Amino acid sequence: MTDIFLRKKIREMLAEDFGRGDVTSEVLIKPNLRAKAEVISKQEGMLAGAREAAMIFREVGVRAKIRHRDGENIQPGDVVLELEGPARKILGAERVALNLMMRMSGIATVTRELIERARRKNPKIVIAATRKTAPLLKYFDKRAVKVAGGWPHRFDLSDQVLIKDNHLRLVGPITMAVRKFKEQGNYGKIEVETTTPEEALEAARAGADIVMLDNMSPSQIRQAIRLLGREGLRKRVTLEASGGITPANVAEYATTGVDIISTSYMTMRACAIDMSLKVKEIVGVRGQANPVSGARNHNRKRF
Repeated sequence: MTDIFLRKKIREMLAEDFGRGDVTSEVLIKPNLRAKAEVISKQEGMLAGAREAAMIFREVGVRAKIRHRDGENIQPGDVVLELEGPARKILGAERVALNLMMRMSGIATVTRELIERARRKNPKIVIAATRKTAPLLKYFDKRAVKVAGGWPHRFDLSDQVLIKDNHLRLVGPITMAVRKFKEQGNYGKIEVETTTPEEALEAARAGADIVMLDNMSPSQIRQAIRLLGREGLRKRVTLEASGGITPANVAEYATTGVDIISTSYMTMRACAIDMSLKVKEIVGVRGQANPVSGARNHNRKRF
């Protein structure tokens, strides 16, 4: 994602949260009041989203210094960001910046846990995220996975061919579906979702590059690998285990011999890493302070 597009997303987030204006700060805080603040971690975890959070604060005119980088381990009490700028702007951008960074850090933390558990059994295994992400937050969810060392897999439907069960219900057998892509031209790697060892063998015979072993048990996956091995097809395909994989069972799946394990656990079930923003000091009022007024001008810029 380019910085231009990223800033557009950030502006949309800020606009959603500002609404018609921060009614509390506009009454209590003078426009020229400036402050220093810190974003502090309240939990242990892997940090992700510090860059994006800093961009959010900078978008509203607040200076942001990143104290811990994405991918670093953070502990309770660690200062993640140092902020200085208009007090109203600091408080106005607070929730958007923290929400995004907390979510991304939670995803990165769980991704790291999955990788560590799996690689104790299989040092070469790849942990990938599925497309089960929050709508409009896909970029941020996938980037958090990358920060932790995971593979984001497909970002959108145009990235790679993935023939799933519903495609097959509509067009026919696996062999026919794969043949259509082979005949149509170069679509890059072709992946096929299979649900039984026999379907996995059919996909490999048809010429699939990647065979997804979906919702198969570890024993079924081992059976599929034996079938592929007997026909000399195992080394010709990449095998991806998917479906119901969690930190509790990822190590067992890593022992089966697959190349990739994909899961939605990190994007759908990870808990955010709690953080808070604390104002540290007032650094001055620039210019002549205006009297505080309860009236709001809804026609001015919201942030």
